[in-house]
Amino acid sequence: MKEFKFVNDAALKEFKKLPKDVQLQFATSINAVAQGERPLVEFEPIGKSVGKGAIELKVNGSPAFRSIYCAKYNDTVFILHSFTKTTNGVDKKAMKTAKSRYKLMIDQI
Repeated sequence: MKEFKFVNDAALKEFKKLPKDVQLQFATSINAVAQGERPLVEFEPIGKSVGKGAIELKVNGSPAFRSIYCAKYNDTVFILHSFTKTTNGVDKKAMKTAKSRYKLMIDQI
């Protein structure tokens, strides 16, 4: 079983700002990934935008929520970024944040 951790304190704070029910859905999915299973919520590989192995978890609705993780390295699921999605299409600011945290993760491993 893989462990999971937030790439930095900001990633943890963002996650805690999500509604409790959304936190639970993402946490349950991340736990499933840590056990070698598929996420329980909708997900999409976003390696081309963020970095190799990056996955975006999705809880759709109004508003929609996203959490980005990478489970490719060091038997660890790294949570990179969690946010409320407020735009249609790609949220460029969120992808930029996730990409910079991906680089931070690579530096940590």
